[in-house]
Amino acid sequence: MPDTTTEIVIDDMSSAADAAAFQSLNERWITAFFTLEDEDRRLLGDPVQHIVDAGGVVLVARLGSEVVGCVGLAPHGAGATPHESGEFELVKMAVDPDHQGHGTGRRLIRAAIDRARDLGARRVLLETNSALTSAIHLYETTGFRHLAADEHPPSPYVRADVAMALDL
Repeated sequence: MPDTTTEIVIDDMSSAADAAAFQSLNERWITAFFTLEDEDRRLLGDPVQHIVDAGGVVLVARLGSEVVGCVGLAPHGAGATPHESGEFELVKMAVDPDHQGHGTGRRLIRAAIDRARDLGARRVLLETNSALTSAIHLYETTGFRHLAADEHPPSPYVRADVAMALDL
């Protein structure tokens, strides 16, 4: 299969169709491995309200007019604005299975990190599950380090058993 990442364009979510793709791509992978949780439904049901309007961003990877990947960058910290806490969380990253293995996920992560820097972040956090070894490897090779239990607050997700951070 040819490498299509040179044709991939990453930009901000800009339409209801982008929001629907964000929801669909994430629900697809989550339900393939786990069960949708309340926090999934909240973020995926209205990413504009819960991510963008809160001071974050949702990025989409497009191949032509098709959204083949996405990631959210949400302010982190209870009640704090991103500028006060300096922390963002990488949330809801997904790449369509037909487009995996070509670097799209890595490009989405790099774009999110670049945007976090533009927003004044000092740190990017994420949560995942230990069964997702490919994702964990991707995060590790992008510079994220594992956090000990006392280095992060409890997760709203039952499935989250790995926490990682990248200091910028």
